[in-house]
Amino acid sequence: MISTVVWGTGNVGRLAIRAVDAHPELDLAAVLVHDPAKVGRDAGDLGGLDAGLGVAATDDVGAVLAARPQAVVYAASGDIRPDEALADIVRAVRAGAVVVSPALYALYDQRNAPPEMREAVLAAIADGGGSLFVSGVDPGWGNDVLPLLISGLGATVDVIRCQEIFDYSTYDQEDSVRYLVGMGQPMDYEPPMLAPTVPTMVWGGQVRLMARALGVELDEVRETLDRRPLDATVDTRTMGEFEAGTQGAVRFEVQGVVEGEPRIVIEHVTRIHPSCAPDWPVPPDGDGAHRVVIEGDPRIEVTVEATDRDGNRAAGGNATAVGRLVGAIDWLVEAAPGLYDALDVPLRPATGRLGRRRP
Repeated sequence: MISTVVWGTGNVGRLAIRAVDAHPELDLAAVLVHDPAKVGRDAGDLGGLDAGLGVAATDDVGAVLAARPQAVVYAASGDIRPDEALADIVRAVRAGAVVVSPALYALYDQRNAPPEMREAVLAAIADGGGSLFVSGVDPGWGNDVLPLLISGLGATVDVIRCQEIFDYSTYDQEDSVRYLVGMGQPMDYEPPMLAPTVPTMVWGGQVRLMARALGVELDEVRETLDRRPLDATVDTRTMGEFEAGTQGAVRFEVQGVVEGEPRIVIEHVTRIHPSCAPDWPVPPDGDGAHRVVIEGDPRIEVTVEATDRDGNRAAGGNATAVGRLVGAIDWLVEAAPGLYDALDVPLRPATGRLGRRRP
């Protein structure tokens, strides 16, 4: 069994606890938390399971890493603390652990990451013998291995489009929805996640990764943005009221331009209510989905809907991203120490997990 630590117990960490517990090759060795109120709580409770796992959460990072775990799922946020997240991850890699994480967007395409970030990770690998695999946003497989796999089914490929289409009223992340993305804010408010260059910072690595796999040179990576106000005040189950005239829908693209044309596109269409921007793409049933469209001969469209155990579509998407990371751990443990990306790490069957259920 591979001794595995889950570091962080937010939206990603809760799912990681469940995924590690369900994996037949992994043993949950420790759970690291930042909130003092979570110290001592059982991992099963923090993971939303119906039974305890006999692992008490701790905030003693030094002691956990000194025990030399073989793997760490780094689930703490890197959105507003990228330097701290990098320092944590480097520390775990230097301790000899295989680390998987969605936290560092710049390392999605690790070959083109900022040199100072890449060099820090490579130095830790050389010192400690650990590894790092970063993937997972929106979810990672939806913007890398899935579109690349499907692209190979066509005779010609004109455009690869990866879409996330969601009703954000299903999210249980009010601060992110209202302030990072700007739902319910005045139309002159500039949401941090939509500020110029930020979408490219987050999703540009996946565009470049696909271009590298396809063997094409990008002229540039550029952004488009459209925002729509609510026509009427709406009330949501999870986050309360959103007033008429405030931001109710967002549509943006991160485009990989080849010979002057956008050929590799990651697109987000998000709403706080279905009534806003009804002319934009919609998910099959109103909640949300991830979609890959290959424009070419033939035209291919694949829509993926993932729902968690509580019926939440947004959490289901997060769960698949976590599943991709946790499912890579045993492969990474057997591989040579290194810095890996989605083109390196195979997407494999759920061997040993068919019919295996958590409590």
